[in-house]
Amino acid sequence: MPRLFTGLEIPAEVGFALSLKRGGLSGARWIDPDNYHITLRFIGDVDGNTADEVADSLDRLSNSLQFPIRLTHLGTFGGDKPRALYAGVEPSEALNRLQAAHERVLQRAGLPPEGRKFVPHVSLARLRSTSAEDVARFIAEAARFEPLSFVPARFVLFSSRDSVGGGPYLVEQSYPLAA
Repeated sequence: MPRLFTGLEIPAEVGFALSLKRGGLSGARWIDPDNYHITLRFIGDVDGNTADEVADSLDRLSNSLQFPIRLTHLGTFGGDKPRALYAGVEPSEALNRLQAAHERVLQRAGLPPEGRKFVPHVSLARLRSTSAEDVARFIAEAARFEPLSFVPARFVLFSSRDSVGGGPYLVEQSYPLAA
């Protein structure tokens, strides 16, 4: 059974700039820059027929309009027990529309609604036994975050291996965004 999700790829030059933030945080398992992405919709483990239906359904969204993405800050998920360090995406109405379209199409394909609020980000590290104080210190010492911008040319259907957070992720199918 493949584990699927949709997302936007991060260009190599943006990935390289993000990778310079790596190191110096105990308990961090740094994600390989080749696996950086912005998740649009987590799908989960599905059978082959459902995977085919998902791929066909997403085809209806190809040629959605391109739009700029801007990464603006570092943040964490997990509050007092941080579990992930990420680069946050500046709010974007176009990105929210694309994500909502994914949600609608995938629900029509029979998938249950996504239970989590959409918080666009690029995961940089998974954290284990890292204190909130250590993370706050790391973010403060990471220096000023110079915004990073790019315009994605496509969105993709990714697959991942079961219970291996952080990759490797494989592009199963890609869908162009119109210029």
